[in-house]
This record gives sequence, C-alpha cells and structure tokens, in this order.
Amino acid sequence: MSEPVEVEPIPLSTRVRAGAREAWRSALGLLYPPTCIACQAATGEPHALCAACWSQIRFIERPFCERLGMPFAVDLGQPLLSPAAIADPPVFQRARAVAEYDGTASLLVHRLKYNDRLELARALGGMMARAGAELLAEADVIVPVPLHRWRLWRRRFNQAMALARIVSAGSGVACDPFLLARVKHTRRQVGLTKAQRQENLQGAFRVPLDARARLKGKRVLLIDDVLTTGSTANAASRALLRGGAAAVDILAFARVVQEL
Repeated sequence: MSEPVEVEPIPLSTRVRAGAREAWRSALGLLYPPTCIACQAATGEPHALCAACWSQIRFIERPFCERLGMPFAVDLGQPLLSPAAIADPPVFQRARAVAEYDGTASLLVHRLKYNDRLELARALGGMMARAGAELLAEADVIVPVPLHRWRLWRRRFNQAMALARIVSAGSGVACDPFLLARVKHTRRQVGLTKAQRQENLQGAFRVPLDARARLKGKRVLLIDDVLTTGSTANAASRALLRGGAAAVDILAFARVVQEL
C-alpha cells in the first residue's frame, strides 16, 4: 500500500487574492460583456469570434503545397509541391497561414495593423500557434519581420512583433526580435508587382553583427501578419540565411491565395 501524499495547504492570503481576482473578472464581465473581435456581437468569452464571423473565415487546411502553403482545389491524396514551388522555389523552406486573406480575416489584419487594435494580436496569434504547430515543433527561435525605424515611429508598434509574442508564449519557443533588422526604408508594397516588390526589398534586411553568434545554426520561424507574393518573406529569409541561420520557415495569419 502506497504512502499517503501530503498536500501542502494553500495559504489563506493566496486564496483571498485568487478569490479577489475572480470577483474582479466577474464584475468586469457584467460591466463589459465579451464581444466578437470582428463584429462586436456578444460572445461567450473575450478575444474570440462569434459563430457567424468564424464561419466566414476561409481557413487553410490540407491539402496544400508543402512549400508555399497554398491550398489545392482538389485533394490528390498525398503531400505535393505546387508547380509554382517547383518552377520558382522560395528561399524559405515552408510557409503556413491560418486563413485566406479576404473577408473577416483581412478585416482583422487591417484593424490590428492600422487601427491600433493591439488586443487582436491575442486571438490572431493564438490561431497562428495552432496553424503552425508543425513548424513550431522544429523551430529554435521565433523572429518577427521587422519594420524600419521611421515606419515603426509613425505606426508606434510592429504588428508582426505583437503576433510573435503571442505565438512564443503559446508554444514555448523563444522570440528574439533583434536577430534581424530592417536597414532600408522601402516604399509601401501595396500596388506593386512581384518584380517591383523584389526590387524594392533588395538590401532591406540584415542580421546585426552582434546577433550572428545567437543565430548561427538555428532554425528560424519568421512571423508576419500577411503573406502576399512572398517577396518580403524571401528577402528576410535570405538575410537570415546569410547571417548564419540553418533554415527559415514562415508563419502568417493570412495569405493571398491564387488558384492552384
């Protein structure tokens, strides 16, 4: 017969503080009931989507191109690469995203990025951690796509950094935002062709000299809010590999999808 396990009593002060926190959360719930992060309809818990908005998100699930993460129109029954990945292989190893960049997904990204809705990072980052579980299982470090200092000054925060913190907290993989710097002030990518985007980003990223020892031999998971043509992901990945990274994967909340 096994010996009884002695359980340490929880101090009264700890129980009082826990009870006070729970009472405070309940009071806040009555004063400010949780609402949908997209449409403001009532929800059962904070930082969540209502059923209607959830159903409007086009989640990206297999079957998809194993390199680009682009969904296939039909399931061919085995992991495959798309013609685009074969004809023009990306610099990064694999890309994954939560959803297609349209409707509710694009609305959430826009609000996070331009409307100072930093609280949205909690929900979006949580979904990214689940969608990127296979990448996180192999990652040594998480790196957000950096903003140039002038753009960061104007925007006041980096949305990729906000998402990276949540993904890091949910996965336990360390986040190091100082492994990659944006050293060139580029014009906005919106409206540019793929070729123009690539030219615009030449020399835009660099691994600082004092970060190379920390980066050497690491498998990096690069975080961004949206994956469009892959030009930013390729440019940042190239800089990380030149700086000593062993490999780079990409994880975004949304991606622009082309028919495959």
